[in-house]
Amino acid sequence: MSNTNQEIAPLFRLDGKTAIITGSSKGIGKSIAKGLAEFGANVVISSRKQEAVDQVAEEFQNLGLSAIGISCHVGDKKQQEQLLQKTIDKFGTVDILINNAATNPVFAPIQQMDEDVFDKIMNINVKAPFLLSNMVQPIMKKNGGGSIINISSVEGMKPSFGLGLYSVSKAALTMLTKNMAKEWGVDNVRVNAICPGLIQTKFSSAIWQNEAILKQIEQHLPQKRMAQPNEMAGLAIFLASDASSYCTGSVFTADGGHMLI
Repeated sequence: MSNTNQEIAPLFRLDGKTAIITGSSKGIGKSIAKGLAEFGANVVISSRKQEAVDQVAEEFQNLGLSAIGISCHVGDKKQQEQLLQKTIDKFGTVDILINNAATNPVFAPIQQMDEDVFDKIMNINVKAPFLLSNMVQPIMKKNGGGSIINISSVEGMKPSFGLGLYSVSKAALTMLTKNMAKEWGVDNVRVNAICPGLIQTKFSSAIWQNEAILKQIEQHLPQKRMAQPNEMAGLAIFLASDASSYCTGSVFTADGGHMLI
């Protein structure tokens, strides 16, 4: 029987929890990392360049937040292992994993994409989250639970021109999320996905820097605008915390109504 007198606000707190956020030196990843840190988590800022992650970690530390930077190319399994080991060396464990790092090197029709592009997209967008999640799962199981959040995309639910292989990779990541959730729920390791729509980041600049394309998209969106990176942080905080203790295998869209079109 549930305790109806339990306070709700503390459930969102992440005090004492440790979170790894891949691709978090900028954009959505950085905003999510800051949000988790503001709610009490120790955050590990990670991307390919040590200088970039150190800069973000220092920025957070100057705000009184707990953060360190550990460089990692998620396409390299050995670097993933080092990321995990360095995190454990510093904080003792991992409670939250945000698989945010992604790539889309080509904005073009599928027939113009070659095998190398296919392999790169699948390696970073699907294989990397698969491997890193498998690495942290035993740790979370031993701890009695944990939260894995995969940053997918609405492109994995409804395709758009020029993003074909990216869409395929995100559809695969969403299904990977559901399978992990089904297998790991017994150990209280929760796995959920966030599917952002158009967010104003460097990653999506090929779209929003084209005024004609941006105008066309915004005209069709119920909210009539693209989002800012910090608008993804609240959902990540919810999914990382005990406030979402009964959520696993769920796919949450944050898209301004894109999926309604």
